[in-house]
Amino acid sequence: MARFAGRAVLVSGAAGGFGRSIATALAAEGARLVLTDRDEGSLEALAAELTGTDIATLAGDVSREATASALVDLATERFCGLDIAINNAGIAHEYRRLQEISAEEAERVIAVDLMGVFFAMKHQIAAMNARFARDGTKAAIVNVASVAGLGGAPLLSVYAAAKHGVIGLTKSAAAENASRGLRINAVCPSFARTAMVLGAPGSLAGATEPSEAEQKIVRGIPMRRLAEIDEVVTAVLFAADPANGFMTGAAIPVDGGLTAI
Repeated sequence: MARFAGRAVLVSGAAGGFGRSIATALAAEGARLVLTDRDEGSLEALAAELTGTDIATLAGDVSREATASALVDLATERFCGLDIAINNAGIAHEYRRLQEISAEEAERVIAVDLMGVFFAMKHQIAAMNARFARDGTKAAIVNVASVAGLGGAPLLSVYAAAKHGVIGLTKSAAAENASRGLRINAVCPSFARTAMVLGAPGSLAGATEPSEAEQKIVRGIPMRRLAEIDEVVTAVLFAADPANGFMTGAAIPVDGGLTAI
C-alpha cells in the first residue's frame, strides 16, 4: 500500500525546486494535496499534470499570515483536516558579505524563510492539535531548512540566520507537541541541483558559468558533488512517513558529508 494513500498533505513552494518533486512523489503515493506557491500559473500547470489524486491549490505569499490560515482552512474544507504539512517555500539572497546585504533584502529573506514557517506552523499545529483532541488523528510537519541552519554559511549570512531559526522553531514545537500525536522534523539539504543554487552563478566567488559555480561549491563537500533533487525528496518523505512514528525534533542533514567534518 502507498505510504501516503488518502493522507491530506500540504506542500508550500510547490511549483519549483524541491516542492515540485515533493508534490509529484506524494501524488504517486496516493496523497491528496493542498499546493501553494507565489507563481499561480506554474502552480496550476503542476496541478494539471498530477492526475489520479485530489488536488486543491491556492496561490499566495507564505510571508503573510493570512496565507497560512487560508491554506489550513482549505485543507479542512476539502479533506476534513490536514495530516501532513511540508513547509518548503524559501528564498535566498545573493552571495554577499553581511555588510553588503541591504536591509530590504535581509527583511524579505527573514519574512519568507523564517516568519513564513512560523505562520505556517502556528495554524497547522492549532488545527492538528484540535483534530487529535477530537478523534486521536496523528499528524506530521516537515520543515525544509538547510545545512546553512546547522553551521556558518559564508556569503549567505541572513539566509543562514533564517534557517537556524527554522531549526529552532522545529525543535521547540516538536517538544511542545510530542504528546499530542504530532511529529515535527526538519530536513537540511546542502547545495542541490536547483535554480536557487545555480541560477545566478556570477555572484558566487567570481564564477561566470554554471559549471564553474558548481565546481566551486563541491570543493568543500566530501562526496564532491551536488545533491540531486530526488535525494532530498527521499529524505523529506522519510521524515513525513506515518510509519516513522518515533522521530521528532530532528534536523536531518542531507549534505554529502559536509557536517561530518
